[in-house]
Amino acid sequence: MDKLIAQIEKGKPFFEKLSRNIYLRAIRDGFIAGMPVILFSSIFLLIAFVPNSWGFYWSDDVVAFLMKPYGYTMGILALLVAGTTAKSLTDSVNRDLEQTNQINFMSTMLASVCGLLILAADSLEGGFANGFLGTKGLLSAFLAAFITVAVYKFCVKNNVTIRMPEEVPPNIAQAFKDVFPFAGTILSLYALDLLARNTVGTGVAEAIGKFFEPLFSAADSYVGITIIFGAFAFFWFIGIHGPSIVEPAIVAVTYANAELNLGLLQAGQHADKILTSGTQMFIVTMGGTGATLVVPFMFMWLCQSKRNRAIGRASVVPTFFGVNEPILFGAPLVLNPIFFIPFIMAPIVNVWLFKFFVDTLGMNSFTANLPWTTPAPLGLVMGTNFQVLAFVLAVTLIVVDTLIYYPFLKVYDQQILAEEQTGLASNDALKEKVAANFNTKKADAILEKAGVVEAKEITEQTNVLVLCAGGGTSGLLANALNKAAKEYGAPVTAAAGSYGAHREILPQYQLVILAPQVASNYEDMKLETDKLGIQLAKTEGAQYIGLTRDGQGALDFVKQQLAN
Repeated sequence: MDKLIAQIEKGKPFFEKLSRNIYLRAIRDGFIAGMPVILFSSIFLLIAFVPNSWGFYWSDDVVAFLMKPYGYTMGILALLVAGTTAKSLTDSVNRDLEQTNQINFMSTMLASVCGLLILAADSLEGGFANGFLGTKGLLSAFLAAFITVAVYKFCVKNNVTIRMPEEVPPNIAQAFKDVFPFAGTILSLYALDLLARNTVGTGVAEAIGKFFEPLFSAADSYVGITIIFGAFAFFWFIGIHGPSIVEPAIVAVTYANAELNLGLLQAGQHADKILTSGTQMFIVTMGGTGATLVVPFMFMWLCQSKRNRAIGRASVVPTFFGVNEPILFGAPLVLNPIFFIPFIMAPIVNVWLFKFFVDTLGMNSFTANLPWTTPAPLGLVMGTNFQVLAFVLAVTLIVVDTLIYYPFLKVYDQQILAEEQTGLASNDALKEKVAANFNTKKADAILEKAGVVEAKEITEQTNVLVLCAGGGTSGLLANALNKAAKEYGAPVTAAAGSYGAHREILPQYQLVILAPQVASNYEDMKLETDKLGIQLAKTEGAQYIGLTRDGQGALDFVKQQLAN
């Protein structure tokens, strides 16, 4: 097993580079920016259709009343995501352009939205069709955003613009500067639309849907879901944020399938689409990547080792809400040969069971999109409209995951217990390997407060921004810092955020801390913080968990960074 993991680790640089790809990042960040729309619309969806599972049906008028907010939010999701994806990609491209010759992100957002309308909406008398402005048009939204930014980048780098006299106010001059790239974008997308209509007889959005339909159908099979969701866990295990690579490739179909399931349910048919956002968040990553919901409880209740029991107690609450870094790095589970099989297999078995319940037992799949921090059993039950089979499945998954992890947990616990009884250093070799893959070279030294740079007291108000992938893990450290600052009277205020959604608020902070799962973005982030004169620090796996538990240590860490 050690040799296998060593071979896998050799491919890490390639996958790490892939996770930093600006196009994949733009898709992911564009979707994150649109999450308030998705979550808001789901409230009305739940009110309208959850009662159906218990034999109660609203009148058509009430359903129409409830679904209007859904239609004008989720129904134009692709339109909104076209703009947010273009904004994210523009920010990434601007990092490589001169500070005095940047792309106007407001203009790219407008151009991308207009471009999507050309690709996705057929002209009708008195208006236009909106069938592809929702989840069905997401792939077209990404295409519109990518082409838009490419055209703008070409025009800006080659000074294809209308130059105005210096006396003209900057905001007016900017509008003229954007005329050529805006026109180039719209004409390019219109040409693409005409090409599609004259070759395949449909608009671009419909053509893309038909082209990828076989692939999406294959992804819903046992083989497809095994490859997709096995990859989530595999990448995390070797130290790469799996969703950064896999999620952009499937995000369009997961949200489209949830809406397809809703349509099937409304028509009185079986909602049988497996690949949905709910499947990812509440079945596959039940309690976080690796389906770790049960693991902290097992560490706390079934282990004899004091160290393992302590890690379990510290990890239970965050893991229950989908933030499982404490158990991933604290145990550790990642890069630990003992846990390689259960960490990969538990998510796969979970999604197999879910497909069996849907395909064989007739359970309806997910029709609603809920926040990823919803506790997994509750998210499973709510997202599938409180079906009786959903309750049965939730219990089944907990039992099965416990059985999968149990034998490996016992082996690991005996190993740690033996080390405790003999007084040997606990798991040093494994900690070194985790440190190397998660940038944790000095984790143990920092946790023991050894070799710390002498820090000056903080006398002026200091704002600290902690960034992680989704805004959950970062909250652990931000909360610890705010609590310690209040306790010790330090003028420090910390806030949590997600990488990619930080750019507008960045100037408000004096220090930015990257959580371990986004530490690979350090060099990209440094280009942004250096321009603003902001300190930047990246954290390491075990180090980060230690800081979230030690408020004074977290304050000391902030002092060290400000002193550098």
